[in-house]
Amino acid sequence: MATLVAPSNHSPKEDADVLWKAVKGWGTDESAIIAIMGHRNAAQRQQIRQAYHDIYQEDLIKRIESELSGNFEKAMYRWILEPADRYAVLANVAIKNLNSDYHVIVEIASVLKPEELLVVRRAYHNRYKHSLEEHVAAHTSGYLRQLVVGLLSSFRYDGDEINPILAKIEADILHEAIKNKKGKLDEVIRILTTRSKTQLKATFNRYRDDYGYSLSKKLLNDASDDFLKAVHAAIRCIDDHHKYYEKVLRNVLQGVGTDEDGLTRVVVTRAEKDLKDIKELYYKRNSIHLEDAVAKEISGDYKKFLLTLLGKEH
Repeated sequence: MATLVAPSNHSPKEDADVLWKAVKGWGTDESAIIAIMGHRNAAQRQQIRQAYHDIYQEDLIKRIESELSGNFEKAMYRWILEPADRYAVLANVAIKNLNSDYHVIVEIASVLKPEELLVVRRAYHNRYKHSLEEHVAAHTSGYLRQLVVGLLSSFRYDGDEINPILAKIEADILHEAIKNKKGKLDEVIRILTTRSKTQLKATFNRYRDDYGYSLSKKLLNDASDDFLKAVHAAIRCIDDHHKYYEKVLRNVLQGVGTDEDGLTRVVVTRAEKDLKDIKELYYKRNSIHLEDAVAKEISGDYKKFLLTLLGKEH
């Protein structure tokens, strides 16, 4: 379930007027911007952008960028974008830091539904005049390149049919390939990039039943290179993305320092989808509400905005 609370009777023109007053002249009314944009869904935000442009002849996003700064500006910018454009921007930022951020590309490719991923790839074309796969391929090599490009290029079957015999066969293939770390890694790539998520979950469950531990736990213990770490991220995203995102947030908030980019990414991409479920899981695993954990680590308007998206008012 989503954490975003958006009114059904908003007026794009009135919202645009409030935002214009918030940014005109000296100083910026950040609270007014949060009050509007923090309570509007994706369709409403695009209506506001259009109304703002029609009335004031300027791009709302560019104006917001010029008025805000730091993590607050970055979070607001990514929130206002259409979801596909947002993922395109997140992917491009990750590509520029691909030595450390390839997991973000894996996350996007593995969590989104096939049709959603196709729209993101098209948005990337339009924004950067290159394909997402081309840029990823230029910054990776070997098995890692094959896996990530394969995940991005995949248009998986999205139905519920399962082949139990195939799940058994491919659970064994994954076990042997990961145990030996050579020989059949191309089979790992084939399985992860072509099978439906429903079939893959059946394979992961069969692996757990047959070998007594989860495939992701095996990889967590044995992942010694970027390829196996990427395989681990893909499996976690496909198997249970709520658990994956909870772990991302735990690492972000409980590590040394705070990874604001990771925090922003999870909150802005999941607030309209399933952030409530992720919050509940976070509390169950950490005995602290996600809002309280976030409030301890960040401050200012950035904090107010993320807490608003998390469903906590001030």
